Amino acid sequence: MAEQPSERVESAVEKAFKRRFGGKDKGRNKREDYALDLFREAQAYLDDHERVNGILRELGKLYNPVINAPIVDLPTRQRIMARLQSGERHEAARLLDERQHLYAPLEQAYDSRLHSQYQWDTQ
Repeated sequence: MAEQPSERVESAVEKAFKRRFGGKDKGRNKREDYALDLFREAQAYLDDHERVNGILRELGKLYNPVINAPIVDLPTRQRIMARLQSGERHEAARLLDERQHLYAPLEQAYDSRLHSQYQWDTQ
């Protein structure tokens, strides 16, 4: 069984649901980014291969206008999953980081509440 992080990470789906339908965070910040929440969740659960594969599948459905392609394309997803299955966790995390930086290239990429003018800045 996959080892879970010591501190539970709220899934991207749970965060999106709260943003839309309720909870104390409802409507607070409409600029929070579902894709960055997915990246954060994938990084937190790298030992749960099935969960990461599902997250990468979801990121493959989302579009990155900066590179005019899916946020995580199929070949990258396959490389990440191959690394995880062969025990190369750090290499898989590096590949995941590369795709995240293509999508949100700023140092604030860890913050899912990027200001709109920063989301499209590719420098």
